[in-house]
Amino acid sequence: MGLELYDSFREARDIFDRADEVLGFSLTEIMFGAGGNPDQETATLKQTENTQPALFVHAIAANTVLCTGGIRPDLAAGHSLGEYSALVSAGAIPFEEGLQIVRRRGELMGKVGNLRAGTMAAIIGLDDATVEGLCAGSTGHESVVVPANYNSEGQIVISGDIRAVERAVKHAMAAGALKAVILPVSGAFHSPLMEYARSGLAEALMNVPISKPDYPVYSNVTATPTADPSEIRRTLIEQLTAPVRWSQILRAMHQDGVSEFVEVGPGKVLSGLVRRTLGREMKISQAGTKADFGKV
Repeated sequence: MGLELYDSFREARDIFDRADEVLGFSLTEIMFGAGGNPDQETATLKQTENTQPALFVHAIAANTVLCTGGIRPDLAAGHSLGEYSALVSAGAIPFEEGLQIVRRRGELMGKVGNLRAGTMAAIIGLDDATVEGLCAGSTGHESVVVPANYNSEGQIVISGDIRAVERAVKHAMAAGALKAVILPVSGAFHSPLMEYARSGLAEALMNVPISKPDYPVYSNVTATPTADPSEIRRTLIEQLTAPVRWSQILRAMHQDGVSEFVEVGPGKVLSGLVRRTLGREMKISQAGTKADFGKV
């Protein structure tokens, strides 16, 4: 993960090396699979306290390559963890502090899974209101399930206690969902179960300097941009237990004049969500591998 960027671009290599220094251990060794035990390294990378900084560093390294090449955004958004990458790219949070808070966020979220077991499920083919109703109907006195990611039209991820999520999945199929599947995740992210991590994240964020971003960054919580550092700090804390309003963000960005999207970081998942929400005619490109940078 990210090895090609490291080998191909000096500015990306600088980001990866700085990350190892800031964290005090070799995140790059985990990402690159340099230890000679792929199965163990994959399992280590999948631990959320490592996954989150790895995704963050990969995105910042890729964005640095873009900026060095003269490609800079007019505005930005990030899905869940990606909001931190977007804020760092916009100059609202310094890289070093952003990396440390992302690592802390991952540690806190990982601990929650051990305190109160939860899970998530993808619901395909139902509208927002129907899924919201299914979650409400599947929530009881001792278990809860809520919408966690409004990913695109007809694609919502739900999150909560295992029994409540299983009930919602069953009800979704009965309601005509095309697909309703439990996801292989380590916790009930973006649900009330993450309340256990909220105070720890709030305490950590109090020590992070946040300034006005160089360009608008859309909040996962509100689906609107803000330049107010205090509001950015507040919504980053709320983000733990609030849903990611990604489809709403995409529509808001489009209404604000966006006609071209560049997905920065590994994969093409967000590009697919743009097409499903705004239409296949949208101009979309990726910036995550060496080959991508000649196409942006």
